Amino acid sequence: MSSLRALGIDIESIINPDWGDLIQFELQQLKEEGKDLTLIDGSKLIRKAKLGGKNAVEEAWSLLQKLPTRKDYPYYEPSELDEIRRTRPRSKYEIQKIPKNELKDKILGGFFGRCAGNMLGKPVELMDRNEILARMRKLNLSKLENYFPKEFFSDDELKIAERYKTVRENIKCVARDDDIDYVLLNLKVVEKYGKSFSSADIGKEWLANLPYDKVYTAERMAYRNLVNGLKPPQTAMYLNPFREWIGAQIRADLWGYICPGNPELAAELAYRDARLSHVKNGVYGEMFVAAMIAQSFIEENTLRIIEVGLSQIPVKCRLREAISYVIDLWKKGIEWEKAIEDILDKFSNYNPIHTINNAAIVAAALLWGEGDFGATITKAVLSGLDTDCNGATVGSIIGVMQGYSRMKEKDKRVWFDPLDDLLESAIPEFHKASITNVVERIVNLAENIV
Repeated sequence: MSSLRALGIDIESIINPDWGDLIQFELQQLKEEGKDLTLIDGSKLIRKAKLGGKNAVEEAWSLLQKLPTRKDYPYYEPSELDEIRRTRPRSKYEIQKIPKNELKDKILGGFFGRCAGNMLGKPVELMDRNEILARMRKLNLSKLENYFPKEFFSDDELKIAERYKTVRENIKCVARDDDIDYVLLNLKVVEKYGKSFSSADIGKEWLANLPYDKVYTAERMAYRNLVNGLKPPQTAMYLNPFREWIGAQIRADLWGYICPGNPELAAELAYRDARLSHVKNGVYGEMFVAAMIAQSFIEENTLRIIEVGLSQIPVKCRLREAISYVIDLWKKGIEWEKAIEDILDKFSNYNPIHTINNAAIVAAALLWGEGDFGATITKAVLSGLDTDCNGATVGSIIGVMQGYSRMKEKDKRVWFDPLDDLLESAIPEFHKASITNVVERIVNLAENIV
């Protein structure tokens, strides 16, 4: 996080933004969405919002939402499911049924993989790549083959409880994290409402199960909007400048797990979840990942998995363009170190918690990781940005693809065994829960939902 401060990014303004921060973030969001900002004085609006409080912010927000799109903006990015489907590419694939004896094994591999990738990335969350690599060189670590050792961090850094609990020497379980919380919460949603749940149903379960101080960025804005009586999809839009950030993308996994071999349905369930808090590329990110996980049950070619994920999102969107850029680098045979530097530079205009740059890292780690679990999660994490989210996502995909029984014994020993089949969560009933017991409940849904 110190690297974010070095880049001039105020961490507190992201975690707990004040009224003036919202307008500043909204101006950047509107620029990315192609709105014509030459028609307003952005600096003046920010100053007025900081001085005037909520009323000034609401006035500025209303003005900004009326801005037209630039005539030269090259993307078409709808947020309604019918229009997303109308504007996606045509692709053919058959829904495949997974044998029951394989289903549990793959979900077990996927959820353990998610937990391990999350734990690897958690202590260096939002630390940039250069800083991570510099610290590794200082410790003579040529590559990462285990969780980060405690000497990687200063004594002051280890005073943060969540970091202390995720260094190699101190791991006793999966430490509480929102990347895991949302899998558990979505599990409760489907157990309660079935596969016909609505975005509003998701909102009800947020209010009943999620502590407000455990949700961030777009989710925090949507949560506040729910409390104030707004309904989806308005909850995703009002005073929510984080609506294309990574929050929805990290909520995708349960939908993939319970729709094995059916990426279309996985993407649809992901869409309903995402629309509570996100629009456009924020929604596409969750659909993309959910579809990839669903396809991982029947596919071992990571390029094909990515392509199936892309088949669920519009042709002319920024997320597709970013993932296509990554694929092109890979097809050209660019070495990993050069490729990841190019990717980080190409998408450096986005906030470190945005969907697009982090999804690009996910795709890159999957391609250059070549189906190897350890190589894939370490590549994702050593790329920097939202390390815990990206490690969790690729760990989930490769874990499903391989299945628990086919994982290398070394990978199980290094990445899975230290977790001791135990996770912590902010979700009631899962404060201390067995990973394998959670998997049993997910498998039960997967056997009955399609």
